[in-house]
Amino acid sequence: MNLVVTGSSSGIGRALALRLVGRGHSVWGLARSDQSDLDAGSKGSFRSSRCDVAQWEAVERVAREVEGAWAHADGLITCAGLQGEIGRTVTADPARWSATVRANLDGSFHAIRAFHALLSRSPRRAKIVCFSGGGATKARARFSAYGVAKTAIVRLVETIAEEEKAAALDINAVAPGAINTRLTEEVLSLGPAVVGEAEHATALQQKAAGGASLEKALDLVEWLLSASSDGISGRLISAPWDPWAGLARNASALSATDVYMLRRIVPEDRGLHWKL
Repeated sequence: MNLVVTGSSSGIGRALALRLVGRGHSVWGLARSDQSDLDAGSKGSFRSSRCDVAQWEAVERVAREVEGAWAHADGLITCAGLQGEIGRTVTADPARWSATVRANLDGSFHAIRAFHALLSRSPRRAKIVCFSGGGATKARARFSAYGVAKTAIVRLVETIAEEEKAAALDINAVAPGAINTRLTEEVLSLGPAVVGEAEHATALQQKAAGGASLEKALDLVEWLLSASSDGISGRLISAPWDPWAGLARNASALSATDVYMLRRIVPEDRGLHWKL
């Protein structure tokens, strides 16, 4: 397959690019930093472009570059992101808060928008995988910009899935779990005064325990890129917690529900019958 990966210079994006190339795929990596040290191996191929995905003009330029080399793309994985502005929301720096949202949310949208035409030419069912997590399903104190962006990515995925349901395209969001990455190290280095006592303690415990399995997250992405997940779209799937390997057996039933989607909870959903 021809696959575009954003944020491929470090963390999950880099690990994913290496695995996909090792599986024999052609991967085009987008990142702000140089990727010449990425050992692509001999099975597939790896090409890269420097690009800040928060800047539409930069992503559009790279998309034209990729279109000049590939007749089509089969998949897009948007791994690029940063924690950015951290601290109490009411005292956050407005410029840094906005830049954090742009890097995560706009970065995902820009990639989808720029590469959609190339994905639409795929001879198979095209796939888009976006990364969520990090506060998308519950409030994460002092990480409002990151959490808001990651939540918005899920709704972006749901919306595109609804808009393009007649197309040969599946788009889903992945919650990778608490994997030890540079983001974990950033939390630890900033300390409890900035990130909060609870967040810092969680990061310490996570690092000591080894964190969630990176391999499970990569396995989930590979599954979502494969034909085995055809028809599953518009969902937020957790790599460590959801039984995603068996979802294909229930794809039709799943599509008729709001399972693995963001929804509002009312008292009756929790068996509560308040007198109001």
